[in-house]
Amino acid sequence: MSVVGFDLGNESCIVAVARQRGIDVVLNDESKRETPAIVCFGEKQRFIGTAGAASTMMNPKNSISQIKRLIGRQFSDPEFQRDIKSLPFTVTEGPDGYPLIHARYLGETRVFTPTQLLGMVLSNLKSIAEKNLNTAVVDCCIGIPVYFTDLQRRAVLDAATIAGLHPLRLMHETTATALAYGIYKTDLPENDQLNVAFVDIGHASMQVCIAGFKKGQLKVLSHAFDRSLGGRDFDEALFQHFAAKFKEEYKIDVYQNARACLRLRAALEKLKKVLSANPEAPLNIECLMDEKDVRGFIKREEFEQLSVPILERVKVPLQKALADAGITVDNVYAVEVVGSGSRVPAIIKILTEFFGKEPRRTMNASECVARGCALECAILSPTFKVREFQVNDIFPFPTALSWKGSAPDSQNGATDHQQSTIVFPKGNPIPSVKALTFYRSGTFTVDVYYSGVSELQAPAKISTYTIGPFQSAKGERAKVKVKVRLNVHGIVSVESATLLEEEDVELPVVKEPAKEATKMETDEAPADGAPAGAGESDANMQDAKGATDGSGVENGVPGSGDKPVQMETDAKVEVPKKKVKKTNIPVTEFVYGGMPPTDLEKAVEKEFEMALQDRVMEETKDKKNAVEAYVYDMRNKLNDKYQEFVTPPERDELIAKLQDVEDWLYEDGEDETKGVYIAKLEELKKQGDPIEERYKENLERGPAIDQFTYCINSFREAALSNDPKFDHIDLAEKQKVVNECVEAEAWLREKWQQQESLPKYSSPVLLSADMKRKAEAVDRFCRPIMMKPKPKPAKPPTTTETPPSPPQGHEPQSQSSESGSEHKEDDGEASPATPEPMETEKSEGTKNDA
Repeated sequence: MSVVGFDLGNESCIVAVARQRGIDVVLNDESKRETPAIVCFGEKQRFIGTAGAASTMMNPKNSISQIKRLIGRQFSDPEFQRDIKSLPFTVTEGPDGYPLIHARYLGETRVFTPTQLLGMVLSNLKSIAEKNLNTAVVDCCIGIPVYFTDLQRRAVLDAATIAGLHPLRLMHETTATALAYGIYKTDLPENDQLNVAFVDIGHASMQVCIAGFKKGQLKVLSHAFDRSLGGRDFDEALFQHFAAKFKEEYKIDVYQNARACLRLRAALEKLKKVLSANPEAPLNIECLMDEKDVRGFIKREEFEQLSVPILERVKVPLQKALADAGITVDNVYAVEVVGSGSRVPAIIKILTEFFGKEPRRTMNASECVARGCALECAILSPTFKVREFQVNDIFPFPTALSWKGSAPDSQNGATDHQQSTIVFPKGNPIPSVKALTFYRSGTFTVDVYYSGVSELQAPAKISTYTIGPFQSAKGERAKVKVKVRLNVHGIVSVESATLLEEEDVELPVVKEPAKEATKMETDEAPADGAPAGAGESDANMQDAKGATDGSGVENGVPGSGDKPVQMETDAKVEVPKKKVKKTNIPVTEFVYGGMPPTDLEKAVEKEFEMALQDRVMEETKDKKNAVEAYVYDMRNKLNDKYQEFVTPPERDELIAKLQDVEDWLYEDGEDETKGVYIAKLEELKKQGDPIEERYKENLERGPAIDQFTYCINSFREAALSNDPKFDHIDLAEKQKVVNECVEAEAWLREKWQQQESLPKYSSPVLLSADMKRKAEAVDRFCRPIMMKPKPKPAKPPTTTETPPSPPQGHEPQSQSSESGSEHKEDDGEASPATPEPMETEKSEGTKNDA
């Protein structure tokens, strides 16, 4: 089981993995810790990550970036419209009101959804993790901003499905940072809570989290954010300043040239980093536009003056986070600053003034989210044993349910009207489950929506659930219990619905519990104080009352786990001839703006096809490079170490062939298929391989002769020796070994004489492979004979009479000594004294013997 954490940044992504020794940030193919979140579409393949970033300048209109800001957003969103103004690629509105991205791929214009593009980025990150771990990666934990809506969270899960990943949890980025901070602390108090403020200023947003720490526990007290306050806003302020300056001084408008905009933004991002450490910074760009070189200069004070509107917004999330947490600045133990945009000195100054203490940088500003996600994945995984540390996160938005219910009317009886109740208030723990009770006689619908959307800047309605069809046994209104879940990803859904019906059964009367059961039934009756079986209007009163004061929510206190604790006393206590029957009711989900299951399946298939195309193109490039490398390598060797192993006409012919292939590679063969390159390489090797074989045989022949000769001599010397350990072997058997060795030696001498008479450019007759086979044959024949075990000595006959004792005990000692020497001799006859053939160093002078 893989344990991987992904930090999906707006500009770059980081992958962290858990190992036995801790958490590591893995390197990509370019040995970098950060991978750009860019997908560049070419004529024949995609370039993702670092390769995509390298192609951006040459192909800006087909290089898709800022993907994190595009998912789950409506095209008409004013903030979304501001974001796409600075993007060089084309974004249009789809039929469902959500954005579509246009790019040219495989020679035609293709349309992609932001979810598909995020799936491509995740697929690239997955391959980075798999190469590092050398195993398949499926389970993971993904960091997301706290301000992500339900639709955006679902889009991340869909993108993970497209990439073949299974997220164990979508974790808030600030919560992941707090986990990475607290799990290694060994001095946390057991009783008093230690409050730490985490300020994350990234490339496009600012997030603040107040977290309370105790020993083995992390509790998030509050979240606050500004969705559009990040490092890119400072870049944009510099961009507008220098764009206006260059238009005035150099008469060029960079807004009219997408490539010029990208080059200027890249240069200004570097300039901003220089200003973070220096009071002033220069700007020089060659051939920015219209073949004009531009120069600029700015001081830090001027930069901060340009950034005043941005800096004024920094305090708002800080104040809101403290207010929601219910604490003051004095209760904050420390302030941790992370994120790529937090390096601006003016921001640190504001944080110092606000909290009255210097912000700390004890964590890696760019890697802490990925490390926290990997830690959470390790906690959720059974593969790793992690220090006991409980993470209690909260949901930042109030979520409500609404439905059509009946209410009494003095003139017209009952009327239908929309009712609602807040199910998960702001600050509700994650995960959590609650149950609502409805009185219905047939199918009905329930809407899930955000109670307040001013902070979200998103549509209020999340999803609609159709509960039914069902029908009560008596044809009257029946009790329907609906379970609503806020899962670990922060997604709200109606999980199940159950029909509760009373039916008559033959049961013994239980007196005492019946009294209590009546009390519980009264508590859950349609109206307060009304008897069971009250009229329809009373049931509707309960619905309306439940919407007003929340009494329709049963067991409203969520647990820290994922299962609700429900009061089912009314279904368990036996009453005379009554029993509650439970029937599951089908629930149909419709998510506004969500990707239907059929579209998700098609997206998975398209990703597989594009990944296959990328792999084919990479393999084609490898084969083309192999042909090119063979041409250069063989040409050099023909004039160097292969010179003696090829005739002049043969060399001239092969060099001419190599030149023709080289010319073809840079002309007609510039853009060919994988099979064509393989055929070209095989054609060249038909002429080149024999030359290489002759050179290789010449190098290997000497060591092979030495090993073969050593093998022959070892067995022959053992067979002809007078060593006592071979006395038990028959002379005829030993002679067979000698004859085999003589025959092998004669074969070797004959082949060696033939080889010595041939020039080096001729095909060899004495091959190292043949000598190896001959040596193995000699070993198979001789070894069983020379390794034949010595027969065991016959046992002396046993007698019942007691042998007379020797006068002085010398005879037994003599026998013992003789027996011991025999055992010692047996131990030493396991093999000949000579080493095993083919596995030892050559002996001196054996080549001369051959």
